[in-house]
Amino acid sequence: QVHLAESGGGSVQSGGSLRLSCTSSGYKPGAVCMAWFRQAPGKEREGVAAINRNGNTNYADSVKGRFTISRDNVKDTLTLQMTSLSPEDTAIYYCAKVGGCYLPNPSLQRDVYVYWGQGTQVTVSS
Repeated sequence: QVHLAESGGGSVQSGGSLRLSCTSSGYKPGAVCMAWFRQAPGKEREGVAAINRNGNTNYADSVKGRFTISRDNVKDTLTLQMTSLSPEDTAIYYCAKVGGCYLPNPSLQRDVYVYWGQGTQVTVSS
């Protein structure tokens, strides 16, 4: 019954900003890692940013310095603040979650995460 739901996607011009949110319900273990993934048409789903309970983060090289991941441990919500967006960022963005996550460097690998949202579309135009 674990449920994740993304929101905040939309269409923006290149160089613009967008904030994605993810709400979570039904499961909250002590050590939870959450992450954002994205999938463009014809491409594999890739990790964008991850965060553990302590706030330690891990970013894909392609988004470092532009995206910021954050979380509210009490509400079990996740945010991705995206700036300096480019057309290469166009994709469906997914929120993901896993319990029993104790690594100080949260993983960006797909198979680590168990629970997934439905995705939200982000489109960046030139």
